[in-house]
Amino acid sequence: MRIVFCGTPSFAVPTLQHLLAESEFEVICVITQPDRPRGRGQEISFSPVKEAALAANLTVHQPEKIRSPEAETLLQKLAPDCVVIIAYGQIIPARLLPVPKLGWINLHASLLPKYRGAAPINWAIVNGDTRTGVTTMRIDAGMDTGETLLQREIEIGAKETAPELAARMSESGAPLMAETLRGLAAGTISPKPQNHAEASYAPMLKKEDGRIDWKRPSIEIYNHMRGFAPWPGAYTSFRG
Repeated sequence: MRIVFCGTPSFAVPTLQHLLAESEFEVICVITQPDRPRGRGQEISFSPVKEAALAANLTVHQPEKIRSPEAETLLQKLAPDCVVIIAYGQIIPARLLPVPKLGWINLHASLLPKYRGAAPINWAIVNGDTRTGVTTMRIDAGMDTGETLLQREIEIGAKETAPELAARMSESGAPLMAETLRGLAAGTISPKPQNHAEASYAPMLKKEDGRIDWKRPSIEIYNHMRGFAPWPGAYTSFRG
């Protein structure tokens, strides 16, 4: 199976490495976000996915916009069987969705339709959930609204922070993605439409989300601290 892999942060790396280790999958190239200045020194740095791709001697493409004509031409020329996309960071335009024969297959960090959106791990912890999971889904024109393929439930530790849970979920999601791709190729997976009436949302985090409301119960403040680590963090102010 010829695969184009789209991803950017460390959450996507275990799946890329897992696919590279399986002989039935051929990752023909990686698409990731352009290099950005990061940290206090604002030095230009590679995304974790780019670093992993270069370590594996993969070709890396970094279009400024995935909707650009150049990116569309690239994908049409590559003609992949599927595109695996994990936390890439850009919305895929509808005209690109039919390019891969098996579709754009996403690994989402929740049990869809719960926690659609940009920050499902954080909000699951903040809301005091004790269980979450990972879902593979076929991307459509909506925001995490596509048909689900496979799911795996994961327990949330009582003291677990968002980065700790994210690391476990990314490791759990890697073999789930491989299982999904095998099932799609064999025709043994039946995509399931989501029940939109049961959907909930996990919006992108903002700095002000981290402010502690001391009127809340102590367990909610504790969950707030766990869920908003490392950013925006939990913070307060004294006398204004």
